[in-house]
This record gives sequence, structure tokens and C-alpha cells, in this order.
Amino acid sequence: AGLAPTPFCGLMLADMGADVIRVDRASSDHSTDNVCRGKRSIQIDLKNDLGKECLMHLCSKADVLIEGFRPGVLESLSLSPESLLQRNPRLIIARLSGYGQTGPLRNVAGHDMNYVAISGLLDFIGPAGEAPTFPADFAGGSYLCAFAILAALYSRERTGLGQVIDHAMCEGASYLNTFPSVSLPIFSGERGTNMLDGGGAHFYSIYETKDGLYMTVGAIEPQFYSKLLNGMNFTPEEIENLPHQLDNSAWPEMKQRFAKKFKTKTQKEWNEIFQFSDACVQPVLTRDSISKHPHIIQRGMIAKQQNGMQVPAPAPKLSQTPSKDPSTASIPAVGVNKEQIANMLGKKAIKQRNTSRL
Repeated sequence: AGLAPTPFCGLMLADMGADVIRVDRASSDHSTDNVCRGKRSIQIDLKNDLGKECLMHLCSKADVLIEGFRPGVLESLSLSPESLLQRNPRLIIARLSGYGQTGPLRNVAGHDMNYVAISGLLDFIGPAGEAPTFPADFAGGSYLCAFAILAALYSRERTGLGQVIDHAMCEGASYLNTFPSVSLPIFSGERGTNMLDGGGAHFYSIYETKDGLYMTVGAIEPQFYSKLLNGMNFTPEEIENLPHQLDNSAWPEMKQRFAKKFKTKTQKEWNEIFQFSDACVQPVLTRDSISKHPHIIQRGMIAKQQNGMQVPAPAPKLSQTPSKDPSTASIPAVGVNKEQIANMLGKKAIKQRNTSRL
């Protein structure tokens, strides 16, 4: 099952209609996969010859295998991509790891903080003069891996052949950093002092409100900036005497003025002013308030799973093939239950053995 990136990649595909079978350890009744809705589970001992043959058989019928082992582990189990593709040439093998299947760091342990750091992306995020602010990265891992899987499936429709995807999360994070990398004038200064990194420009930042909550401000364009100033109750005379919006020498002073202004009203009061305005101002919703926001409700962005847990709904929305409703997707236990075994025996998908597990 693996840790977060690999299971989440499987969840994305399951939400969009894929039949996802999670392979769990035979030695444990616990799985690290906590994003498991809509999946099925089978326990396989991959150190056992029968277990290896079982996985080989599954892969011979599958479209995609997603594996999150360290590089070389699949080969050490005699389940190399070459042997799997020999059995099923149409198989897509997605290998999701931190540093990739090659290179000097291929076997080094790490987590998304490390991958974002080595990609160069982390240097763009955080306040000036302080340590970078770490963002949890699922986009560079799970999302790009799912995208690659779909691209490989589309290619297979044209060529008839599967392929191996070597996806390193550090490369994914680096790829996501394309815009800052090619927009150097916007990000040319020290981290936290630029227009779009949340620390420099007063019109692209986050401000605390009177009740200790926060509002985001992203009024880049002049027409939006004008609506922002009006909504903040700057008088025409004050606006006339303000420095030019893009005069970065005035940004620190303007941030202080904005901060004082935002501290005069509660988040609710500011939201009533800006909610439907083109000033590009929205509240930072808390985990408790997000499910009560009218836009979130109307779009169905929060769903309730069968276990009662409220979770983000799948995205994006497709008109002809919508994603599965999380409230109807089952939460699998680890392994195969007796009813599932009986069903597979009846269909002759498996053979009866004396052992309860492979």
C-alpha cells in the first residue's frame, strides 16, 4: 500500500472510476493507506513464491501497477518491470519514488520536505530573512504520477504497448516551479520580497483581522487594486496621494497601512464587503468553517465518507463520466473477506488451497 503519495495516486484513479486493488502485507492486519475509499484489498506475501506468482497473475490482467518501493526493491523480489512486461506487454508500471530510479540519491530515504528542497522550489517560499516555509507536496508526487499514467494509457491505445514511468517527486516539485523559474523579473529579489511570493507586495499578501482570523489579498491588476482600495475605505484624497502600486520601495510602508486597516474589522465584516467584489479578496477558511461556506456547499466540495469522515470531494468535475461519490465508496478492510473469496472461487478466478494467505 505504501505511504501517502502512492495511495493518493490510487485514490485519484479510483475516484474517477478505476477498479483499484491495494496490495497489503500478509504479515499485518493494518494498512498505512488512509485514503482508501473505493479500493479493494488483497494481502500478498511477496517474499513467498506463491505470493509473487499471485502478483504476477494480477499484473497480467491489469492496466496499471503503481509501486512506491525504493529503487531496486521490485527487482530484488524477482518482479522486475522487464519480467512483468514480458507477461503483459500492455502493462503501465508507475514507479513513484523520492529521487527516481537512477542517480546518486536513488536509495536515500526522504520525505516531501526533502524533495521540495532539492528541487529548488523551497527557496521561493517563505518570509524574507527567515527559513523557507515548507508546503506539503502531493502535486509533485501523486498528481503528476496520475497524469503520467493517463498519458501512458493514451499512448497504449495508439501503440498497443505499455511502458515504465520513472517518477521522482523531486523532479515533480521542480517541474511545478516552472512559472517562477521563467518569470525571473517577478521573483528576482530575496525570498519574501517579490510581487507574488506573499511577502513583498502589499496587494498580494495575507492580513490578520480584528478577530484573529485572516484575509487573502491578490489585487494585482490596476482595476482590481482600485476596487480593493475603495473597499478598504481609502478616501479619494488618500488614493490620490498613495505611491504607485508597483513602486516596490513603498511596499513595506503600504503593508503596514494595510495591516492596520484589516485589524479594524472582523473576517466576517471584511467578507461582507469583498465577497462578490472583483477586489480579489477572500477569507482564509478554517477547517471548521469550510463546510459552511455557500460556494463550498453549492459546488459540493466537501463530502462525507461511509465512515462519517468529512473529506474533500474529487476534482475536477467531468460532465459525461463524473467521479464516484465518496459517500457511496466502500472503505476496505485489509485483505479479502470470506464472501469475496467465495465469489472468486465461484468464478474460478482463484483455486482453493489449504493456506489462508498467499
